[in-house]
Amino acid sequence: FSLLTGTVSKLKNSQESFTMAINEINMEGAHLQIMWANTMVAVPFTVPTKAKTQASIDKVMAGPSANDYYSAASFYLDAGKDLEKAHEWITKATVLSPKAFWMLRKKSLIEAKMGNTSAAIASAKQSLALATAAGNADYVKMNKDSLKEWGVKM
Repeated sequence: FSLLTGTVSKLKNSQESFTMAINEINMEGAHLQIMWANTMVAVPFTVPTKAKTQASIDKVMAGPSANDYYSAASFYLDAGKDLEKAHEWITKATVLSPKAFWMLRKKSLIEAKMGNTSAAIASAKQSLALATAAGNADYVKMNKDSLKEWGVKM
């Protein structure tokens, strides 16, 4: 968002109330118009709509990221939707981001929910090792708690 120098002009009809409006709107910006009495000041401003939209298009067209797969898998787990699809997506996420201990944690939870305790244990152990290396005490505790719940002696 950037402001440019405004222009001052006389109004044909007097404006009794102080008025502000945004007019002359287009994809790249608009004019902020300030009117009072017989005067109008029009200040053009720009917005990076085309650049932002192009960046968004480029990102989407390049294909899903690890975070996109993670978010989709998380939603499916939380919503009680297709766990096979959630597992497929979380596996893709962990392949794209193999050191993301939070993604491996989510993978372990999906595997446990699917009834595949041995896979859940393997994923939780990976997550635990990475969370320990990263110094993330919360994920260390969550993984240890799940591993104990799934019968692993700690």
